[in-house]
Amino acid sequence: MRTHVSNRHATVAFLSGGLVGAGALFFFAPWSGKETRRKIEELAETIKGKAECYAGQVKADMSCAVEKGRHFINEKKAIMTTAVEAAKKAYEEEKKRARTTH
Repeated sequence: MRTHVSNRHATVAFLSGGLVGAGALFFFAPWSGKETRRKIEELAETIKGKAECYAGQVKADMSCAVEKGRHFINEKKAIMTTAVEAAKKAYEEEKKRARTTH
């Protein structure tokens, strides 16, 4: 899970850097306004694509985590059900034995 946190931080840093870079590009650009706007639009599209990719990864990771959680719960539920049934059976047997000895 540590890798996902690092990836998230890297993505946030990339997106933040892209926004700062776009702002700097706008103010210090050696190009005309039209050319600067075109470059900013291209950069925005790149950032958007990266953000969508990251969002897809997060969604896939969450789906995987939810599925693992379901599997874990179902597994533990089956174990608990078996244990409860065994306890009921042992209780009933003990009750029968107690009746026959009295």
